[in-house]
Amino acid sequence: MGRTDRERGAAAVEFALVVPLLLLLVVGIAEFGRAYNAQTTLSGAAREGVRVMALHDDAAAARTATQAAASPLVLSSSQISVSPTSCASSSATDSTATVRITYPLDFVGGFFGASVTLTGKAVMRCNG
Repeated sequence: MGRTDRERGAAAVEFALVVPLLLLLVVGIAEFGRAYNAQTTLSGAAREGVRVMALHDDAAAARTATQAAASPLVLSSSQISVSPTSCASSSATDSTATVRITYPLDFVGGFFGASVTLTGKAVMRCNG
């Protein structure tokens, strides 16, 4: 009792129906991994930038530290928001510094849309 040609053809059809779903699943896992890695990098970079801002009270140095910590992601200064621009100018004694990063992540396959905007944010007490 060997396989007939009809059974071999059915296996080929089933394979052809399942392969696109499996490929979509693999691409989805890869895209989620890229997005998760970028989000983790942005959060760490924001923490590094706010630490520099809180300790040294220098917004330009905070942006530079944020860009350096975000490697291999390339950030422009317009994607990094530092507030307040000076901890010394805050009237409250318990003022905080905030660094927020917005980063558009482009999807490779285009199956899940063109891009998504990721945000990294960190807050730290000034001089602290």
